[in-house]
Order: sequence, then C-alpha cells, then structure tokens
Amino acid sequence: MYTYRLYGDTYVLSIDNRQSIVEALAAFCREAGVRCGEITGLGAVDSATLRFFDMSLGHYVDRTYDEQMEIANLTGNVSEKDGQVYLHLHITLGRKDYSALAGHLLDARICGACELFVRPLPGVVGRRFSPEIGINLYEF
Repeated sequence: MYTYRLYGDTYVLSIDNRQSIVEALAAFCREAGVRCGEITGLGAVDSATLRFFDMSLGHYVDRTYDEQMEIANLTGNVSEKDGQVYLHLHITLGRKDYSALAGHLLDARICGACELFVRPLPGVVGRRFSPEIGINLYEF
C-alpha cells in the first residue's frame, strides 16, 4: 500500500499505484503512531472526489472527477476524532487542459505515483463536531 523512510523528524512516504490516498495515509499514520502532524505532497491520480462546504446549506457538497490529473499540491494535517486518525486534506489538481480543480479531498486513487512528507508533531490534537457550523473543529 505504501513505503516510507524516516529522515530526522519527517517521514517520506510513497503511496503505491492504484491505492487510495486517504486509506493509505490513514493506515500509515496508525502504523507510525502519528496523532498530530502536517502533510504535504504531490503526484498523480485518475479519480478524485472533492468536497466543498457550502455554508448556506450547512453541509458538504461532493463531486467526483474520473480523469487523469496531476496533484499540483496536497496539504493537510493529522489529528484525532473519537480516538481514531482524522485527516484534513486539501488538494489542487491539474487537468489535461491545464485548468485546475481544488477543494477538500474526500479521496483519490493514485495513477503512477504519490510522494508525501509527513511531519509528526508531539502530542495529540482532538476534533469535535460543531453543530453551529456543521464541521469538525480542533479541540484543545
């Protein structure tokens, strides 16, 4: 599903072709014991589901794109909710016509390669659902 190596305080992670970014990254965080940290990366996908939180509706609107795209940027963080790994990821995807898509990443399937840096931070940051806003917020 993935390979990795630790360099100083940062993991360099490669997710295997045809794997889910979210499933592989969550499995890695569980294996490595990452409970709080930051994530950056790039690569390519052939399917991606993005989310947009529509404040007027009070919920996410999802859209799936089934096409080959470059990950121009993937950035996010790791925290915990209900004792489980919680990933908050945003992605910018470049299309064949050089236009770009961006949003909250629900999931994507690797097409070729995905190279990530995961930098753990000491401690744990939790999440709690905010009924007022409709999303999971940090809980310190």
